[in-house]
Amino acid sequence: MCGILAVLGCSDSSQAKRVRVLELSRRLKHRGPDWSGLHQYGDNYLAHQRLAIVDPASGDQPLFNEDKTVVVTVNGEIYNHEELRKQLPNHTFRTGSDCDVIAHLYEEHGENFVDMLDGIFSFVLLDTRDNSFIVARDAIGVTSLYIGWGLDGSVWISSELKGLNDDCEHFESFPPGHLYSSKERAFRRWYNPPWFSEAIPSAPYDPLALRHAFEKAVVKRLMTDVPFGVLLSGGLDSSLVAAVTARYLAGTNAAKQWGTKLHSFCVGLEGAPDLKAAKEVADYIGTVHHEFHYTVQDGIDAIEDVIYHIETYDVTTIRASIPMFLMSRKIKSLGVKWVISGEGSDEIFGGYLYFHKAPNKEEFHQETCRKIKALHKYDCLRANKSTFAWGLEARVPFLDKDFIRVAMNIDPDYKMIKKEEGRIEKWVLRRAFDDEEHPYLPKHILYRQKEQFSDGVGYGWIDGLKAHAEKHVTDRMMLNAANIFPFNTPTTKEAYYYRMIFERFFPQNSARLSVPGGPSVACSTAKAVEWDAAWSNNLDPSGRAALGVHASAYGNQVKAVEPEKIIPKMEVSPLGVAI
Repeated sequence: MCGILAVLGCSDSSQAKRVRVLELSRRLKHRGPDWSGLHQYGDNYLAHQRLAIVDPASGDQPLFNEDKTVVVTVNGEIYNHEELRKQLPNHTFRTGSDCDVIAHLYEEHGENFVDMLDGIFSFVLLDTRDNSFIVARDAIGVTSLYIGWGLDGSVWISSELKGLNDDCEHFESFPPGHLYSSKERAFRRWYNPPWFSEAIPSAPYDPLALRHAFEKAVVKRLMTDVPFGVLLSGGLDSSLVAAVTARYLAGTNAAKQWGTKLHSFCVGLEGAPDLKAAKEVADYIGTVHHEFHYTVQDGIDAIEDVIYHIETYDVTTIRASIPMFLMSRKIKSLGVKWVISGEGSDEIFGGYLYFHKAPNKEEFHQETCRKIKALHKYDCLRANKSTFAWGLEARVPFLDKDFIRVAMNIDPDYKMIKKEEGRIEKWVLRRAFDDEEHPYLPKHILYRQKEQFSDGVGYGWIDGLKAHAEKHVTDRMMLNAANIFPFNTPTTKEAYYYRMIFERFFPQNSARLSVPGGPSVACSTAKAVEWDAAWSNNLDPSGRAALGVHASAYGNQVKAVEPEKIIPKMEVSPLGVAI
């Protein structure tokens, strides 16, 4: 993984332009502190800041085909690169990098090879034979990527806004699952799964098929030549990631290099719900556990750095990014270069507490589709940028293409929350890993209520942020909010405070347009706010805004009912996980 920057067709091949590209590339150095590279071909520049994880010794970029007529700069991990190399017997590879296959696949298949890649990636490929180029981003947008256009006719590509915002007339987020071709001067979607149309699936729920698909997604991500660990909050998603990793680590190449002892990491305020649960899970699965504490003041002191790095003014993203940013620095100081994390599960399975109010399976499924499509603006952005701020990579098995295909093909009636049947949020995932003979997790962890990360690190965290904003944003300032910020007008003092900081770093109109907005309760889309009339008066992205659902809802208006655990015993069949 790394940071990439490309300037294409700028009509300037001078040394001064090269120096400018190098200067902008250094703005991404935090993403790749291990090596930097720049390839110039005429008025095209491909720059790279490398975080070396696979083949650290020889995998520096940009990468080339045999005669160096095809040049690639890529940020990503290609998990099926060994299989793809076998399909290219007539090609000679210069490095052992997993990304080395991209230039050679292009030679064989032209622009139509992207769907062959199993992994996370964003790349720029320059074909010097006709001076054409393509740009692509992974299916869900796990890797961050932006595109911009200069007045001189140039096209700019950068892993982060800060690599292009000062030099482009217009820029925007590069859409996930898309390819941009210079020949067509247009985007086209290469990722076309059945769920994208939001048609309602009808496949019956198969717990073992779901379990096996997730185990395979985790195991394929254990591709590494450097030390790694797992983020463990003690919630369902991160606990399952950690449990599966711990169970299968011994049989992987990673274990041969780094041993079979898995390291886990958690962060929170003193007494936070996550810390207690994470320690219990770590003890249960046998990890070497690292618990990091921070104070509300530590988090407040980091707000400006975090907004600079994550490049958003979205409230819930900032709330959750700050503890992740602080934890990532600690993790990197221990010599760890990447971690496995649990993002994506709530979107796929309707895990957010507001899904309790979904009126029917059709709206439930359509909301999950909307949430997955928007992940690159929220949780993927947070996980990518708050870790890469310190040169740490996050891998997310729940967003594996094959796993999403299996999970999103399930009839959504099985995902619906039905308390009378003992079905709480993410019931299909919980049941899939409820193995009486070979348990993955303690029962009460497997059935722990959903906590959003910004809540789980300590309920005092969000309250502290709100109190801090209250001191810096006056009532008079809020009266003028619509005039000062006509787009995505902040409706709370906390949102206003973050917006002021963002605009100082990124004052361009394109920057403010790159951030999503609209009403939300407990991380819902604007459409789902309509599910409960009371929510329109309680718009807050915290899970505790789900009144009548969260056990510690704001004001304790309604105490949540603890669902019964009516879980039938499952037969266990061979896992069939390829290691």
